Amino acid sequence: MTDQKASGELRVAIAGLGSIGTKIATALDQGIEGLSLAAVAVRDAAKHQAFISGLRNPPKILPIDQLADVADIVVECAPSSQLRAIVEPAVKRGKAAVVVSVGGLLDNFDLVDLARANGGRIIVPTGALIGLDAVNAAAVGTIHSVKMVTRKPIDGLKGAPFIVQNNIDIDNLREPLKLFEGSAREAAKGFPANVNVAVALSLAGIGPDRTQIQVWADPTVTRNVHRIEVEADSARFSMGIENIPSENPKTGLITALSVIALLRKQRATLCVGT
Repeated sequence: MTDQKASGELRVAIAGLGSIGTKIATALDQGIEGLSLAAVAVRDAAKHQAFISGLRNPPKILPIDQLADVADIVVECAPSSQLRAIVEPAVKRGKAAVVVSVGGLLDNFDLVDLARANGGRIIVPTGALIGLDAVNAAAVGTIHSVKMVTRKPIDGLKGAPFIVQNNIDIDNLREPLKLFEGSAREAAKGFPANVNVAVALSLAGIGPDRTQIQVWADPTVTRNVHRIEVEADSARFSMGIENIPSENPKTGLITALSVIALLRKQRATLCVGT
């Protein structure tokens, strides 16, 4: 048994050190009560060596499939195509996996059964959204409908498969253009880096097939804007958030902060929120 385990401290590993992963690593290194940064996995170790060496307690650099060997919680901060390679080893070992690219979970939902069979957990942070507590609570009763409208600046949508496959030119837009309207499941396929919020919303509520979303390319906005309307037997509520994009225009600054807040709750004496 390691000293960390003996003291009850939870060891955290991070897969991916992009705009989200680096912020989480920095927060852990600066100190989150009851947690420590044990390891990271990166595609190009040399590229991230300066950042890792600059931490007060530099973590090990390990292959993705070895993170769960040294950690109790594995945080996925990588492209959705890597989700299975990150999450499967963790839940097989009965560990917890925090999934940021939650859209990728829809095509790998058997991982939930795998986690259940092995005593693991898959945790989806609120991310760039608000109000998931209210949606979770409403889902204990009956939710009749969930509708979401997402508006993003042009740079945040470039390269999305739906746009590429349909040869949609968004570079010269002068007014908002509705790109997509349909289910959260369909949106996740067409915009895998853009609508993780819609998938998280759907899993908290009535599922990815009944949750409806519109995706707009909007040259008039500078933030990632999400509006949500929920109709349930317990309440009717609307929510809105305008997120400042991170260095990666496809994600908001608040996404990393959401994961940090989730990690803080793992050993917190006082927890607020469902």
